[in-house]
Amino acid sequence: MIVITPWHWAGFILFVLACIAVDMGAFNRRARTVTFRMALAWSAVWFTLAMLFAALLVRFRGHEEATEFVTGYLIELSLSLDNLLVIALIFTAFQVPPEFQRRVLVWGILGALIMRGAMIGVGAVLVQNFSWVLYLFGGFLVVTGVKMFFSKRTAVEPEKNPVIRFARKIFPISPTMEGQHFTARLNGRFALTPLALVLILVEATDLIFAVDSVPAVFAVTQKAFIVFTSNVFAILGLRSLYFLLASALGMFRFLTAGLSLVLVFIGAKMLLDPHKSVPLWFQVKISTVASLLVVAAILAIAIVLSIIAAKREKDINHG
Repeated sequence: MIVITPWHWAGFILFVLACIAVDMGAFNRRARTVTFRMALAWSAVWFTLAMLFAALLVRFRGHEEATEFVTGYLIELSLSLDNLLVIALIFTAFQVPPEFQRRVLVWGILGALIMRGAMIGVGAVLVQNFSWVLYLFGGFLVVTGVKMFFSKRTAVEPEKNPVIRFARKIFPISPTMEGQHFTARLNGRFALTPLALVLILVEATDLIFAVDSVPAVFAVTQKAFIVFTSNVFAILGLRSLYFLLASALGMFRFLTAGLSLVLVFIGAKMLLDPHKSVPLWFQVKISTVASLLVVAAILAIAIVLSIIAAKREKDINHG
């Protein structure tokens, strides 16, 4: 088994930056609508890369860490689906044309990688030095999951959003879209475009969701490299996944309920798993494989129930 060194971190980060550069430059220099076939192809590419990375982990770090990576990747990818629902509401509220959405998502993903990296770094240091922090993470996830289960999705109202209001106080905003540009000249002065406000709101939304999803992976493993890589691969596939599911996001009515159950399960696992400061009689070990199967089963049931409900509603409307 090889030891993870700073060179492995640097190599992985360079690989990620190269992927983003290819996505932003070589193949997508002009604004254009992402087709279903294109989104499907890119989703397959990102998923394949993630599984190849898992295979490398099996070869050089063992099956346990590979399973932890796949579980963390599935958790992050599933929790990102709820993020996609909010992003869809943001695009609708700002009436962002489909050909400009791709640019917002690419830059949003780049910002998300930076924020997630910082949060994972802080989280790893806290967990390593203060094991009781895992209880805070677990309790937070359980409470968040329960709140999510009973919450209702509402439309995004830009004028009431504190992040947007703060941005408007600092920068002048151009009244109309300036193509796919984030900045413009307004009366000779630097100004942000409405598309820039969309990007700011997308970044703020991801930060909020990261507060849930990053601690969730620490329930699977406390190895910073596995937490980081599983997060990154999930985020890299977020853009293509959005365009793949954009037209069908409304069908998944039970998805939020399923994701809330995932959060509650992961939080409970974090509270019950063996930690340094826990007496032996209170420790309940839930294996990584069992966690993977439970999360996959919850998501599968939520998606199947959503599809069945949507089909029944369609049959009733056409009946």
